[in-house]
Amino acid sequence: MGAAKPVNVELKHIHKYFGDVHANDDVCLTIASGTIQGIVGENGAGKSTLMKVLSGFIQADEGEILLDGRKVVIRSPADASRYKIGMLHQDPLDFPSMRVMDNLLIGDGGGQIPNRKAVRQKFLELQQQFDFVINPDDFVDSLTVGERQQLEILRLLMQGARVLILDEPTTGISALQKEKLFATLQKLASQGMVIAFVSHKLEEIEALCQRVVVMRSGRVVGEAGQPYKVDDLVRLMFGKVITLGKPQHLVGSEEVLTVSNLEIESPRLRISGVNLTVHRGEVIGLAGMEGSGQVLFLRACGGLLRPIEKSKISVNGRDLTHQPYRKFLDAGVAYVPANRLAAGLVPGLTLADHFALVEESQPFLIAKDRVNDLTRRRIETFNIIGTPVSRVEELSGGNQQRALLALQGTALNLLLIEHPARGLDIESTIWIWGNLKERCKQGAAIIFISSDLEQILQYSDRIVVFFGGKTSAPLPAEEMDAEKLGQLIGGKGL
Repeated sequence: MGAAKPVNVELKHIHKYFGDVHANDDVCLTIASGTIQGIVGENGAGKSTLMKVLSGFIQADEGEILLDGRKVVIRSPADASRYKIGMLHQDPLDFPSMRVMDNLLIGDGGGQIPNRKAVRQKFLELQQQFDFVINPDDFVDSLTVGERQQLEILRLLMQGARVLILDEPTTGISALQKEKLFATLQKLASQGMVIAFVSHKLEEIEALCQRVVVMRSGRVVGEAGQPYKVDDLVRLMFGKVITLGKPQHLVGSEEVLTVSNLEIESPRLRISGVNLTVHRGEVIGLAGMEGSGQVLFLRACGGLLRPIEKSKISVNGRDLTHQPYRKFLDAGVAYVPANRLAAGLVPGLTLADHFALVEESQPFLIAKDRVNDLTRRRIETFNIIGTPVSRVEELSGGNQQRALLALQGTALNLLLIEHPARGLDIESTIWIWGNLKERCKQGAAIIFISSDLEQILQYSDRIVVFFGGKTSAPLPAEEMDAEKLGQLIGGKGL
């Protein structure tokens, strides 16, 4: 990668409204050339909104953007791209039904007949620097969420971004890949690039960012440089100190899920000989690097993927092997995907629309007032920052996750979740898990995937580790620590 042209970014008096919600309230932020700027705050604080204004995905209602002291107007991502501004979103923006190479060529700007060979070579050379392993001929919908994030990072760098915005970029990538990513970001900053790094993980801010701003309720409430006082940052983010509390164990004796001799065949991976019994109230954490088989296993348990013939999956003693997804739903099995907007929610529809669609005993004609009352109750119960008429794509990541949980039925036997706290701040994570543990008290069992080892250890009763399609026996979480778990994830002793 050659040296990037230096650039300085200024955001002045930015205001953005979504209905009655003042998402950005007179925000001012300056990022000097060569700086890795951390941006932290609770979910709904306005961080992603501010970065979407800079990257052209939304437009500010008031305020100015200056690049190197010159006012610019950014009305779209295409405008941002012309100014060499690129953003990696929490949910990757790509074309899942197309191959990796075709996704790269769409944004290449190489004319009507792009040079496929040159683009391919550039892609392979660049991903080698990150220790990413993505086949350019694979279809994007066969990639994991983490791999799609990796693809988006590489695509932005290939387009020559001088201002690189990363919104929770480390979700779903391994510790080694994160280490390599941070080294690359530091190298890019040393070449004069501006790096805006949005994260809820203060340890990442400490390791990477020269400066950090803290946002709360749409405003900038503090700013600091290294060395950071983490407790002070937490107080600025939430107005109080946050503690995780002691783990709760609510395991009952009744079996909810029984998996016997599970075998799954996919183009990239084969899983065989998995046996697991999950009890009412139990939480099972699935750990492993992205693409190790945990998503395939979870989808098979939810009826979204059919295992081979000799496998057996039973819920509450009822054999559901090879039954359609509808039968799993009828048995009280719910699935919450990682990609909220692509697979969990419907962009363009409001919160009220979503609750109307899933309401039980729904009459043929929808009573608007009744649905709005229901939506307001769910908004209050699940602490969603929004209104019945808020479109789901306007919500923050944390509020989208709360909405997804609010849409799940109340009488569940088994809840399957991909990355329940992906992109969430610590307070939202604690709230999400408080809600999930309440479901355990009501008799539901939970199986979840997470790339956050601390979350796996904190909230699991037992842990199953995946590595290249192989699985460990279920391990009691209380007998594990981050070091032991990390070694198993790396394949040692599995």
